[in-house]
This record gives sequence, C-alpha cells and structure tokens, in this order.
Amino acid sequence: MLDLYLVNRLIDLWFAEDIGHGDITSLTMIDAAATATFAMNARQPIAVAGIEVAAACFRRYDPDVKVTVTSKDGDRVAPKTTLLKISGKARSLLTVERTALNIVQHLSGIATETARWMDVIKGTKAKLIDTRKTTPGLRALQKHAVICGGGASHRLGLDSGVLIKDNHIAVCGSIAKAVERARAGAPLLVKIEVECDRLEQVKEALAAKADVIMIDNMSLEDMRAAVKLVDGRIPIEASGGVKFETVRAIAETGVDFISSSKMIQGSPAVDIGLDEA
Repeated sequence: MLDLYLVNRLIDLWFAEDIGHGDITSLTMIDAAATATFAMNARQPIAVAGIEVAAACFRRYDPDVKVTVTSKDGDRVAPKTTLLKISGKARSLLTVERTALNIVQHLSGIATETARWMDVIKGTKAKLIDTRKTTPGLRALQKHAVICGGGASHRLGLDSGVLIKDNHIAVCGSIAKAVERARAGAPLLVKIEVECDRLEQVKEALAAKADVIMIDNMSLEDMRAAVKLVDGRIPIEASGGVKFETVRAIAETGVDFISSSKMIQGSPAVDIGLDEA
C-alpha cells in the first residue's frame, strides 16, 4: 500500500513544517564535515510499522546518508531491538531525527494496538478492519499500519466501494431502491455494502442482493440472529460502539468482520529512540 511517490510528497510537507528555513541548532553547533552513526531502537515491545517511511525520510533529505533497515513492517519486536541504522553527515541525521521518529512511533503505535486487538479475537473467524476515521493526509500510512498489526483495511476512500447508510436509504426511499441504483451506476467490480441496524433491514438487504451487510450497534443477541439469518451467504461486518473490552464477545457471534476506529484514533505512540551507535 505504500507508494514511494506518495511517501515522498508527505515527507516534503513534514520537512517544510519542521525544518522551515533550516535547523538552526545543527547548523550553528555541528561542523559541516562531522559524521555520526545512530541506531533506531525499540524501547518497549512493539509491532513495527513505518520503518521504511522513516528510512525514506533520511534518504529524502540527504541521499548520501547510509541507511540500513534491520527490521520490517509487521515484525513484533522486543525492547532494545534495532530497527534501522544510519550513518553520514551529522547535520543531516540530527535534522531529520524528529520527523523520522515521529512517524515510526505513530504508525508502530497503531500496529501495536491492532496486534493487541487481534490477539484478543484469535481463534474466531472474525477479521479486524479499520474505518475512514483517519488523520487527514495520513490515511494511507495509518491503514498500512493496521495491516502491519494483523488487521485489514476497509475502504481507502469514498471511491473504493459503495456503503449504503441510513441517510442514503432515507433519501432513496428503501434499501431495495438504494441497492438497485448503486448496482446500476457503480463500476462492475465494486462491492455494495448495506448498513442495517435492525433485523428487518438485514432481510431487506439480503433480498436486494447486497454484497456485504454491516450490522450497526446491534446487541450480541441480534448479532447472533443476523448471522443465523444470513447463514454464510454473504459476509457480515459488525460495527458501532466496538471496544477492546467487547471485541471478543462480538467476534464470538460468528461475524466475518469487525470494524473500529479505535486502533487508529485511540492508539498511543510507542517509545522508539535514536541512540548513538
């Protein structure tokens, strides 16, 4: 999911924000010919995400910096594990340090939180998926981090699939009409998902031949009833009010997917440092 063109465009924005007209501290204190070697180390157990993005930050600012990546996205590592090593002009390394650490700490935080949720639902068939509740500008990276933690990605954007929600149904008049219009106008390979908050709507969505059914804010009892009603004919996604404390019980109802924004919106940055090597 990580395209170098996209990553480099983002890095340029990050540098413009943080560096401005130049790193006054490094430019005034560090000799232009000085060199250094540093290692980026995990300081807690983490699931790694964004390490290649961090490496790209150093390469983008100074192509002469030597970057050796010693871990990969998706790895679960222990404290003191070295994620990458860098060597080159000290000014370059110190100027980029914070930007590189910020993004890998943030993305690894999302991956680590996702992995924690995935561990809880292990043994069920449910797959954890993200939502479009992402930080503007960082969606592709944050969704990549969810995948690194073992989860999966829902729609990347509004152009990635049809999701018929309550307001769409209200405007169209019924689930049947909404699905019919979506089917007639959407590209052939695009799936059509219908949000249902009542069992009656699940029956309507099935009759309308939706590709996926989202059961929204239903009780566990109603979720189990919906799973029985659908009987494996199409995938079911559980959504709405999903918490870490409730995700196992939801998974045990037999749903195929569980979507939540909490892995992205509620994950703290992990502790990763850049140490002299």
